[in-house]
Amino acid sequence: MDRDRRFWIIVGVFLLAYVLLRWQGNVLGILAGVAMSLVALLIAITVHECAHAWAADSLGDPTARMLGRLTLNPIAHLDPMGALMMLVTTLTGFGIGWGKPVPVTPYRLKYGSRIGGGLVALAGPASNLALALVVGLVARFVVLPIESLAMVYYFLNVVVTINIIIAMFNLIPLPPLDGHSVLVGLLSLSKSNWAYRLSQWILGLRRFGSMLLIGLVIVTQLLGLNLLGWIIGPPSSAIYHLIMG
Repeated sequence: MDRDRRFWIIVGVFLLAYVLLRWQGNVLGILAGVAMSLVALLIAITVHECAHAWAADSLGDPTARMLGRLTLNPIAHLDPMGALMMLVTTLTGFGIGWGKPVPVTPYRLKYGSRIGGGLVALAGPASNLALALVVGLVARFVVLPIESLAMVYYFLNVVVTINIIIAMFNLIPLPPLDGHSVLVGLLSLSKSNWAYRLSQWILGLRRFGSMLLIGLVIVTQLLGLNLLGWIIGPPSSAIYHLIMG
């Protein structure tokens, strides 16, 4: 507990020092923007991980529930490195991060490890899109017409945007992202030989862990290509405009 407290104190000091050094003008405005983005990220990741836990529990695996992960308490889902990444990326660009992976015992899942695992994986991005829809409709039809609630609308707009991007990012079919398990689950619905062989090949990518994703990010940065933007940008933009008008 003391170690966690020290970690968050260090993060807070880093945040304050960075803002004071880089922006000496409208410090309060910058702090407000950073705080909104961090809160929106925290909400999105908490809902995402809780949805994984809920789906696993509903499909017969109580592991996450027994470990206290079936909750909307963000502390239960925070990963120190993922939280630090939220802070750094929010300060330097558009925020992204991750929570602690939800523990799942595949053999306990209804429909088997592949289809059941695909449903558990899909629950995360689906929950982010559902949250974006609900918040977006409230922002668009309830908050926007009231001029005095402009800051509330801005915050809700940030929540919608971040939830959509996190959903689309996680649907990329590379391990350890959710899209990897979702694709395996979809292929398992087919009884054809090609689907089985393809799913086996995709499962083999798991031994590379996060290296594929990190490599993709590094290579695109070195080449000056916004490949991730090309992949998740168009669907994210389309969903945003569908919700927000």
